[in-house]
Amino acid sequence: MSNQTMENVEEDIWARATKAADELYQLKDTFFPANPDDKVAKLQNESDLALKLLDSVPPEQRRLPMQRATYEYLKGKILDVVPEYKKDAEDHLSKAVKLNPSIADAWLCLGGCIWKKGDLPAAKNCFNLALSKGPNKKILCQLSMLERRMAHDTENPTELVEESIQHAKEAITLDVKDGYSWYNLGNACLTNFFVSGAWDHSKLLQSLKAYQNAEKDEIMKSNPDLYYNCATVNKYLENYERALSGFEAAALRDPSLNAAEEVQTIVNLLDKIENLLKGHAKVKRVASLASTLAAAKLGSSHKRVTVDLLSEGLNKAVAVVGKVLFLVKHESVTPLYYVVCDTNQTCFVLSVYGIHDDAIKEGDQLILLEPSYHLVDFSWKGKGYQFKSIRVDFLEQVLVNGKVLPPQQLLRSSIYAQHKP
Repeated sequence: MSNQTMENVEEDIWARATKAADELYQLKDTFFPANPDDKVAKLQNESDLALKLLDSVPPEQRRLPMQRATYEYLKGKILDVVPEYKKDAEDHLSKAVKLNPSIADAWLCLGGCIWKKGDLPAAKNCFNLALSKGPNKKILCQLSMLERRMAHDTENPTELVEESIQHAKEAITLDVKDGYSWYNLGNACLTNFFVSGAWDHSKLLQSLKAYQNAEKDEIMKSNPDLYYNCATVNKYLENYERALSGFEAAALRDPSLNAAEEVQTIVNLLDKIENLLKGHAKVKRVASLASTLAAAKLGSSHKRVTVDLLSEGLNKAVAVVGKVLFLVKHESVTPLYYVVCDTNQTCFVLSVYGIHDDAIKEGDQLILLEPSYHLVDFSWKGKGYQFKSIRVDFLEQVLVNGKVLPPQQLLRSSIYAQHKP
C-alpha cells in the first residue's frame, strides 16, 4: 500500500471516530423520550459503539503527541456523554489538554466533567484557563451556565449571576447569529429575575428578547428548554396565551419536562379567576362596597379614574380606587392575585409582585397609583378568557385603607430555588 493510501486510511479512521463522537452529542441534545432512562440507555449503547470504533485506530496511528491528544480527547468526550461523572473520562480529557492545549473542545468537555464531579470552583478554573488561551463562545456559554449553578449555593447570588450575564454577552459578540448563545443570555436574564425577588419585569423583557433572537436559529427550534423557559417568561409577563402555547410546545418535544403540568396550572388559575368574576363578583354586596369608594381621598395630584378608562400599559398621573373582594388562591408562589371592584362596580384582577401576602386582605380599600393595565382576551382549547387586569410591582403604587404600606411589607426574597434556567 502506498504512503498516500496509508495516509488516506488513517485520516478516514480519525474522521469516522470524530463523526461518531459528534453524532453521540447530537443524540444527547435532540433525543427526549417519555422515560429519561431510555435516553441514558441509548446514550450508553451508542457510546460503547463509538468507543469500539475509536479503539479500532491502530496503535501506530496514535503514537505521535498530536495523534495521542486527539485519541485521549475523543475517548474522554465519548465516555463523558452519560449524565453521571466518570473518572476515566476526566483522566483522558486531562491527558488531552496536556498533550495539546489548543483543543478547545477538550477543555470544554473537561470542565463539564469536573462539574459533574461536583467540584464547581475547579470547573470554573478549567473554563477560565481555556479562555486564557483564546476566546471561545461555547466555553463562555458553559462558564455562564456554571456561574448560575454556583449562585444556588451562595447567600448573595447576585454577583455570580451578573458575571453569568456578562459572559453570555461576550459569547454573543463572538457570533451574533448563534442561537444557543442568545438562549444562554435569555436564561441568565431570567435567573436574574428570580434572584432579585421575581418582581422586576425589565429583566423578563430582556430575557424574552434574547429568546426571540435564539428562535431565529433553526437548530434551536428543536430545543424543548427554549420553549419551556420562554413560556415561563410569558407566564410572569401575564401573556397567558403565549405561555400556554410555549409550555405545550415544550411538552411535545420533551415529555419528561413538567410542561404539561404548567399548562394545567395556568388553566386552573384562569378558570378560578373566571368563576370569581362571573359568579361571586355579581353578588349584591358589590354595589354597597363600590358605593363606599366614592368618599376615598387620594391624597395626591393623581386624577381619579375607573378601570374602563385605562389604556393598555402604564397609566401615568391617574389612580384607580377599588375594594378587594377576594384573594385568588392558586398554586404558584408569585404573584398574588385578587379580584377587585372599582367605583363603577367593574370587577378586575389585581396581580401583586414583591409585596408580602398579608399586606392586602379581602375587604381592604385600595388606591392604585399609575396602574399598569392589561386586557386579557384570548381562547384556549375552545374556551374564551376575558378580563381586565392591573399589575402592581412597587409599594409606592398602592395605598391600603388610605395608608402607604410600610417598608417591611416589601418582599424581594429570591425564589431562585424553584427555577434553574
